[in-house]
Amino acid sequence: MKALSDFLGALSPRHDGTQQAAAEAPPAGDETLLPHEREFHHAAKMNNLETMEKLLRKNVNINAVNTLQRTALHFAVAGNRVSTVDFLLHHKARVDVADKHGLMAIHLAAWSGNLDIMRMLVKAGADQKATNQEGRNVLHFAALNNNVDIVDYLLQELQLKDLNKQDEKGKRAFLLAAEKGHVEMIYRLVSLKLFTSEKDKEGNTAVHLAAKNGHYEVLEVLLNQWEEINELNQNGETPFYLAVEGGHEKCAELLLEAGSDINISNKHNSNALHIATRHGHTSLVRFLISKNINLVPKPENSPLHLAILNNHLPVVISLLDANHDINTLNQQGKTALAVASRSNHALVVDMIIKAERHYPLKQEHLENHVDAPDFSLAFKQDHSAQTKQIRYCLWNLAYNQLKPQEWKTLALFWKFTEEQIKAIEEQWTGKKSYKEHGHRMLLIWLHGILLAHQNPAKYIYEDLVRVGFQQVADKIRAEMSPEMDSRKCAVS
Repeated sequence: MKALSDFLGALSPRHDGTQQAAAEAPPAGDETLLPHEREFHHAAKMNNLETMEKLLRKNVNINAVNTLQRTALHFAVAGNRVSTVDFLLHHKARVDVADKHGLMAIHLAAWSGNLDIMRMLVKAGADQKATNQEGRNVLHFAALNNNVDIVDYLLQELQLKDLNKQDEKGKRAFLLAAEKGHVEMIYRLVSLKLFTSEKDKEGNTAVHLAAKNGHYEVLEVLLNQWEEINELNQNGETPFYLAVEGGHEKCAELLLEAGSDINISNKHNSNALHIATRHGHTSLVRFLISKNINLVPKPENSPLHLAILNNHLPVVISLLDANHDINTLNQQGKTALAVASRSNHALVVDMIIKAERHYPLKQEHLENHVDAPDFSLAFKQDHSAQTKQIRYCLWNLAYNQLKPQEWKTLALFWKFTEEQIKAIEEQWTGKKSYKEHGHRMLLIWLHGILLAHQNPAKYIYEDLVRVGFQQVADKIRAEMSPEMDSRKCAVS
């Protein structure tokens, strides 16, 4: 396909609108043409029959090829220049010239979809079964560009049934139409009995190709006739897996409704959740979790490890909200917290520590049949107006009142683990990094206090006293006296 796109790009020659400029500044690929030949090619692209006639009277070579082996006929056909094609064929232009990629004029006619030009070429003796270097014939090219009229002409009028062959990649016209999302072509090929459930050389069926490229309407048509929805390609990927990999949520939903197995893993032992996480498809991650996909990590890294390594913060949040197992080790024996701290993802580190401190509390509620807090859990940073005063107080405590190492004393008192403290300390910004470390730890503590519906102003004072920071506690009490008297702070 790259050869064809490069060719079509060559239809816009570099010129200033005059024949002289076209002759003096040859487009790429035309360097080896003589000046009159170059001008003739340019005239064919521009449908300038007057110039072409004048040049033919000067005995210009009508079949001259540029460095890419393309003739004037190639350009006229690709540009849908009907009158120019007719002119060239009446002057005996060769129809069997293949460019360096094996593209012939008849291939370009099938691609462009001009039935008049196709008929002219066939009448002039063009090889209707010719293939390019990719093994594609006119039926392939018509299917690629959704040219149903060309397909009907080839198969109905000319009866060229043997054009329905595989190209070098093992794709027949039906698979190419599915890959490109051409619903009309799919319907036409089905009516002509050219439907196929066979696989290409990579093991992909038409359903795989449509799902991979997000072609929802084609997928709907195919699934009405498909039997085995969980077929694997050579990489062990189902159509559902490929839809998720491409971020095509509607296709994934459709395939799931059709009976796709959500938990099938590929040959690398990754399932759809792993691939959605790796690519940062947040909405698909949430969708998969809502469908109870297996969260147990199997490959080298769990979904949470992958989200952290690829710095997909929204995906991390979705996984934490879904109670992902944060204690799972990857194949290097690292927890998600260790990976996040080594990757210098401070926000992720803090969210994981919040989750680690919250999950046991939630489990305790469940085991004791106690209702969990009745507000939405969020591991993101808190910017709510309701907690503005206490957050400012904690910032002042960390940056202006606590000495180096004192934040650790509080952290240990509040049962932060050594790994959690180490993860917070991993972020180093200089000798005063302890201020930022303490601030982050205090905000993590605040998160837990608010989840428990407790009064942070009361607890920070009492706990500072318990660890021996009486003077600091008194300053806090002076700052927070209105809140000290309330039973609990407002929670956003």
